[in-house]
Amino acid sequence: MTAATSRREAGTPASLDDMTGLTPLVATTMCPEPRHVFQKLREEYGPVAPIELEPGINAWLVLGYHEVLTVARQEQTYSCDPTDWSVYQAGRLAPDSPVRPMMSPYNNAFFTNGERHRRLRAPIDGGIATIDQRQMRRAVAALCTEVIAGFAARGEADLVADYAAVVPMLAIADTFGLDAVQGRALYLALQQLYAWQADAAAAHRRVMEILAEVVAARRATPTKDLTSFLAAHPNLRGDAEIYDTMLLLIVASNENTVNWIGQTLRLMLTDERFGGRLRGGRLGVDDALDEVLWRDPPFTNAAARYAMSDVELGGQLIRRGDALILGLAAANADPRIHTAGETWSEVGNRAHLAWSAGPHACPATIPAWLIARTAVETALHQLSGVRLAVAPEEVAPVASSWTRGPASLPVRFTPADQP
Repeated sequence: MTAATSRREAGTPASLDDMTGLTPLVATTMCPEPRHVFQKLREEYGPVAPIELEPGINAWLVLGYHEVLTVARQEQTYSCDPTDWSVYQAGRLAPDSPVRPMMSPYNNAFFTNGERHRRLRAPIDGGIATIDQRQMRRAVAALCTEVIAGFAARGEADLVADYAAVVPMLAIADTFGLDAVQGRALYLALQQLYAWQADAAAAHRRVMEILAEVVAARRATPTKDLTSFLAAHPNLRGDAEIYDTMLLLIVASNENTVNWIGQTLRLMLTDERFGGRLRGGRLGVDDALDEVLWRDPPFTNAAARYAMSDVELGGQLIRRGDALILGLAAANADPRIHTAGETWSEVGNRAHLAWSAGPHACPATIPAWLIARTAVETALHQLSGVRLAVAPEEVAPVASSWTRGPASLPVRFTPADQP
C-alpha cells in the first residue's frame, strides 16, 4: 500500500506535494499496454489520479472522459498559463527538468486564457483556413515520393526515422515558406531543443534564428504562406508573439503527425484486420487512422491545466495551483463510454478526445489528416511487399511522458530498380 493510498483510505485529504510512491506519468506511455495502467489507476483512485511528473514534482492525471471535457472546457477554473502552477511559482523546476518544455510559459495561444487566448488563436485559425487543401495534398504526395526514393533501392528502412519523422516537418515547413535546407535545419534544432539537454539553450537560439530569418524575408516579400499571414496579422503584437505562434504550430503539428503516421503504419503492418489488398485485410487506411485516434492518439497525455481555486473533480480535492494532465488516451478508454466491451474500431466516430476539446482543441486536424493519410497511403503503395522486419512486440514506444509513437519501425520490402 502506498503512502497516498493509506492517507486516502484514512479519509485525510493530503496535499499533492506530500504524496509519495506515485505512478510516474511515463509509465502510461513506456509500457506494453497503457490500458492496463489506466485500469490500475482507476481502481485505486477513480477518474482523477495523482501521478509523478518527475521525482519530487507531482500532478493530477485526468483519466475520465467526462472529467477531461470538464477541465478542457472550463478555462476560468482550469488555467492554461504555467505561471498559475504552484511549482513554477516556487521555482522548483530544475533548468534541465524534462517537463519544462511542455509546462513553461510561451507567448502563444496554447499557454494563455480568456481574451488573450482568443486574440492569439484567431491568427492560427485564420492562417489554417487559407491553406489550399488540394495543393497541399499534391505537395505532400510529391514529398513522400521523394523521401521514399532515397531508400527504395535498399529494400529496407526505418519507417519512423527515414520517413514518418521527415515528411511532416518538411510538409509543415513548406506551408510556412521555408525551403528544404531551412526545414531540415529547423527539424534538427527542434530535436535538440526538446531533448532538453545541455545544448537546449543553443538549440532554442537556432530555432529563433531560423524563424526570424523567414519572417524577415516574408516581410520584405510577402507570399501566400503561413509566415506571411502571421507576420502581417494585427492580433500578433511584436516578434515574440509571431515567433512563438509559429513555434506552436510547427511543433504541435509535427509531433502529432509523426506519431499518427507511425502508429497507423505499425497497425497496418501488424494487425490482420488492416492492410487492404496488401494482405487481404478487410479494413483500410481511413479505418486505421480512426482507430489510432481512439486507441493510441498522437498525444497520450496533454499538458496542462492549473487549478485557479480549490475544486472537487472526480472525487479528488484539487488545490489551487495544482497541475492537471489531460489523459487523452485514458479518456478514450474510459469504460463508462464503451457500452459493448472493446469498441476500438469505431469507424467514422469522431467523439474521441485525440485532439482535446474546448477553446484549446487542436486547430490543425484537417492539415494533419491530409499529411498522415497521404504519407501512409504512399508508403504502402510504393513499397512493394513491405513487411515488419521485427516481431510486433519488439516495436518499442518513443521515450516520452506525453506521446506514444513507435521509436522505430524497421521494415523490409522489394528493392526498387535503380534508374
